[in-house]
Amino acid sequence: MLDHDKAAEVFAKLKKYTTADEVEALIYSGRYALTRFANNAIHQNVEEENNSVSVRTVFGGRTARATTNKLDEESLRRVVLASESLARVQQVDPDLLPMPADAGEGATQVVPSQYFEATAAITPELRADAVKKIVGVAERHKLTTAGIFSSSESVEGIFNSSGLSDWHSHTGSEISVTMLAGDSSGWQKANSPNVANLDAVALAEIAAKKAADSAHPREVPAGKYTVILEPAAVLDMAGFMFWDFGGMAILDQRSFLNNRVGTKVFGENINIWDDVTHPLQSGSIFDGEGMRRQRVQLVENGVVKRLVYARATAEKMRKSEYKDKVGPITPTGHGFALPNEIGEAPMQIVFEPPAAAKTAQQMIAGTERGVLVTRLWYIREVDPYEKILTGMTRDGTFYVENGEVQYGVRNFRFNESLIHMFSNVEEMGTPVRASGEESFDMVVPAMKVREFNFTEVTKF
Repeated sequence: MLDHDKAAEVFAKLKKYTTADEVEALIYSGRYALTRFANNAIHQNVEEENNSVSVRTVFGGRTARATTNKLDEESLRRVVLASESLARVQQVDPDLLPMPADAGEGATQVVPSQYFEATAAITPELRADAVKKIVGVAERHKLTTAGIFSSSESVEGIFNSSGLSDWHSHTGSEISVTMLAGDSSGWQKANSPNVANLDAVALAEIAAKKAADSAHPREVPAGKYTVILEPAAVLDMAGFMFWDFGGMAILDQRSFLNNRVGTKVFGENINIWDDVTHPLQSGSIFDGEGMRRQRVQLVENGVVKRLVYARATAEKMRKSEYKDKVGPITPTGHGFALPNEIGEAPMQIVFEPPAAAKTAQQMIAGTERGVLVTRLWYIREVDPYEKILTGMTRDGTFYVENGEVQYGVRNFRFNESLIHMFSNVEEMGTPVRASGEESFDMVVPAMKVREFNFTEVTKF
């Protein structure tokens, strides 16, 4: 893998080949490995190492990017030529700013280390041993299991001709377990930069219990229920709204926050941050232009307080009709690599802990009639302005009555507005690092939500 010094040498070569007004390089180097299992046996083990160099050049307001995964002299020369050839034929971008010379406000912020030697040192044998234990749980419960155990290490850097240079190192590990019975299933998933935070056996036992407890599911009528959503279910719903918290989304009038910034959109108990410094987060410390990510409170007591901005979006917003309606307008370090049509988005989401956190079991104990949801899937947006989503429950859906889980039920299809959902949260748990299948990882709590709208019952 590349280190900072080798990456700097690569950038020096790129500068030697270019005739552009400005040049920028995003450099990535990483290793990813995956062990996949199904039918209680490992059936795939793969590992790859890759380097990539993405070069952006600028000629008089025209910019373009080209990428290569080869680092020899000729390949570097060719990728520069490709970027320049593309840039020269682009239209002038009136919003394009000069490349930044520094990382901007927040450049001195302290971010917890996200590189762990134990994670980087994971071998196929270690992953296989964990899978063996998961299979042991499945066989003990007379279930069939499937899933993955992956591990990775990576570095990414940004360099530009204005003198900016930044570097980020990261490791990752992830375990996903599905347990299958004859007519039911259970699921659990977790990931962390530190593999010591993952417990394969604990995940397998929870998934197995969900599969066993939801066996012979009964059909419960569709309708509006109080639901207890586990963190993965909250995450996969919530992820659909954060693309709308970027300034460009407001300018393009494609955000559900148009005409709502500064107003109370959610319940009083909803407080949300974008916070790369949070100890449970794991994202890069800089954005696609090399600006350090700032900690931003997006929602305070249900009121949408702030948006996030790339540099050019902030400049454009200050000149727009929205300038007095969207709160403070400053670059926040949330831009994507240029050129792009999206602008920016908060990707390090952290829900603030509630005043009085409840465990999922405590939420269940206080529920007269409701549904416990393990996870959701196949989620699609129905109404982008009211943020109505549709999707289905999966891998552990249970009927709750008189403060106890009674039995497994057939899965539901739902149609639910995120605005309505986050305005009807009765109780929350302690936020945890959560993983789902429909959205990026966040730090979110379990939630008890009233009047969640289930529209149909499935046949399985």
